[in-house]
Formats: sequence, structure tokens, C-alpha cells
Amino acid sequence: MSPLRRESQAVWRAEFWAPVASFRDPLFPGVSRCLPLPPPSTVRGLLAAATGRPAESLAFGMAARAGGSGVDAETYHPIAADGRNPAVSGRVRPGKGGMTIRDRPFLTDVHLTLWLPGEDGDRIARALRRPRWPLRLGRSQDVVHPLKLRRITLRPAERAVVDHALAPSDAHRVPSATVHQLAASTSTDRLTTRWVDYLWCETATGVQPVRGAHQDDTGQAVWLLEP
Repeated sequence: MSPLRRESQAVWRAEFWAPVASFRDPLFPGVSRCLPLPPPSTVRGLLAAATGRPAESLAFGMAARAGGSGVDAETYHPIAADGRNPAVSGRVRPGKGGMTIRDRPFLTDVHLTLWLPGEDGDRIARALRRPRWPLRLGRSQDVVHPLKLRRITLRPAERAVVDHALAPSDAHRVPSATVHQLAASTSTDRLTTRWVDYLWCETATGVQPVRGAHQDDTGQAVWLLEP
């Protein structure tokens, strides 16, 4: 059974928490702009770390929110594109636009919930119990903690609690929703990225009319997103 068919199906619901995380928006080069939630491509990297595979291309549902945010100062060391100056590992010299201090925005108390369908979901659920690599969400130092993993059933829904679920751009008409262009997936050589427009609500929304959605046993709307 394809995981994208809109019928009742068993999935794994996996919950994660990170004390601090940041997701730089690559559409703003030269500016440290932080996305309010992890892109699906980042989540796929998290799942790939659990399984030890180079990439994970299954469909999944996700919801994410942060309890707070902040800004700190970070030191940047630009690398010379031509590879010269090996004495400092290719870094640009300070007098030529090298080391600088920039503000780095970050999120705190980050909660991520995933719904993992099909045989791939079973495989990843087994891997999450004993991950192959450390689980991180965003930057290499942003460790994420698995909290709960349980089997549930998703059922097709016409109305459900949207809240912080990531949804296709035509999935609902919640007034407070914002369209975010996020990376859905990235090739293993990092040369190709697929960009998709998604709807996401920063605040709780309650029960709303939805399209193409399932709901879980809590009434939460779930959209199974293609890779």
C-alpha cells in the first residue's frame, strides 16, 4: 500500500525535543536568518542519521514548534575559494575580509513530531531505538532527544486540529497560516535541492476544515509529504 493513499493506515508517531536549534534560511545568502521550523530536508537528515543511510526518501507527516528564540554572537572564519594560505587551513586573512562576528538567531525548546508510514516507517522506528549516528536537528552541535515512539492509526479527515502541522500550500485556509518555501529534499552531493511551498501556523489553531489530510488519535491533522 502506498503511504500517500488517503485511507486508514497504521503509522509510527515519533516525538523529539531539542533544547536549542537553528535552521538557517539559505534563500537569504549573507544574512543569518533563522527559519521557525526545520525543513523536511533537515528531518530527512535526522532519519538518515538514525538508519545510517546516505539519505531517506520516504513520505512522512510532521509538526514542529518552538517555545522561544534568541540571538547570540558567533565567530565566522571564511574559507578561501582558491584554497591558498594553507598555513591557516585556507581561511581568509583578517585584513582581507576574514574572521568576523555575526549575530546568529536560534530557537529554544524545539518540539518535533513525525508520522512515519509503511514498511519504511517500521524500519526507521527500529533504527530510532538504536540510532547508527548521533541525532541532530539543524547544526552539528544541536543534539535532539527522542522522547516517545508508538504505533497509531491515521484516518482520513475533513476537519482536524491544524496547529503546527506542516501542510501543502492548498491544504487549508487558516488565516494565521504563513507560506514558507522550504527544502523538501537535497541530493547526497548537495548539488540539487527540491523547493516546495508549505503552510505552517506558528500559533495553535483548533479544529479547521482541511483537504487531503489524515488525523491521528489526538485529532491532530497530518499531511504525508512527498520527498
